[in-house]
Amino acid sequence: MTRRPKRGRKPPDPSAPAGADRARTGPPDPPEGGPPPSRRAFLWKAWLGLAGLAVIELIWVVVDSLRPRRRDVATADVVVVAGPVDHFAPASVTAFPAGRFYLVRTEEGGFLAVSRACTHLGCTVPWSSEEYRFVCPCHGSAFDLHGDVVNPPAPRALDLFEVRIENHIVKVNTANVRRRRAFDPQQVTWA
Repeated sequence: MTRRPKRGRKPPDPSAPAGADRARTGPPDPPEGGPPPSRRAFLWKAWLGLAGLAVIELIWVVVDSLRPRRRDVATADVVVVAGPVDHFAPASVTAFPAGRFYLVRTEEGGFLAVSRACTHLGCTVPWSSEEYRFVCPCHGSAFDLHGDVVNPPAPRALDLFEVRIENHIVKVNTANVRRRRAFDPQQVTWA
């Protein structure tokens, strides 16, 4: 009776010494479930896994950028102390970049905290002391000392922040922005 060689093995060599047929020559036997995965199959699966992670990360970034941002009121600097009333001359404008507003002292001595954001597209509006008005560099909107529209395309006056005067110190609450259509003398805070 002749022995049949196992699948994947070479038949034993009759001229080889006894027991030599047990020595392994060649690749190991495949597992019972089928052939082992090749290097190409492994790399293909690794690339698919990395591509899946990249797609998940892209979705995460898009969703995160579309969600509205919440300001943490507990950590935000809500009330900005502008300084003593006497430090602001009548008909003057003082920028507070950290608070995102200009403190305007009117000709009569009242105070307005005017937002730096243009009501057209949100560009930062600088104060032009030569022209004596706020001029938007993006589309040419212009606003007077009170934040009223002088030159469109801005649809309405600059937004306001609440101004309080406590013990002759000017304080501006930046927690809430007040939208307005136009300047009203009742919006001025008096010392």
